[in-house]
Amino acid sequence: MTATRIYLVRHGQVEGFEQKRYNGQGDVRLTDLGVQQYQQLQQRLSDKPVAAVYSSDLTRCTIGAKMLAEPQGLTPVSIAALRELHIGDWQGRTWQELQTHYPDQWQARLDDIVHYQVPGGESLLEMATRVSGEIKQIVADHPGEEVIVVGHGGVNRTVLLEAIGAPLSKKA
Repeated sequence: MTATRIYLVRHGQVEGFEQKRYNGQGDVRLTDLGVQQYQQLQQRLSDKPVAAVYSSDLTRCTIGAKMLAEPQGLTPVSIAALRELHIGDWQGRTWQELQTHYPDQWQARLDDIVHYQVPGGESLLEMATRVSGEIKQIVADHPGEEVIVVGHGGVNRTVLLEAIGAPLSKKA
């Protein structure tokens, strides 16, 4: 049997990109460049025999999924389980702000990135488990086909780490 091929796409550039910040599950908008990035990718993937397009249900992903699905004559499927890490109380805050105002919590997360849970959020392990189940279902639904999945940086990293059999962290 032929393996399923997944084109794993990260959303385009978002507003506020100039500062490192945790957007998490906030619905931040794409910049004009972010839309252009999707247009460029649309051209690169237009000749691929794509069977389906899936995405996180956040706008920065659904816009791109629609753009990538259109030339294929497909309707993208938005899935909440493909959302970025729920970063709880840190959502929308810059790294600098967190390091300044929450140094102990910042360090605790650095010390155990896999299991640390920001108040009101989820751990990386919880997110990876959530995403893994969804990716396995997509693969099961499309044996031997080519599929586009539009997600987020954290989501895509966990998918790639699982695909190569690597741990989420050296401490895991």
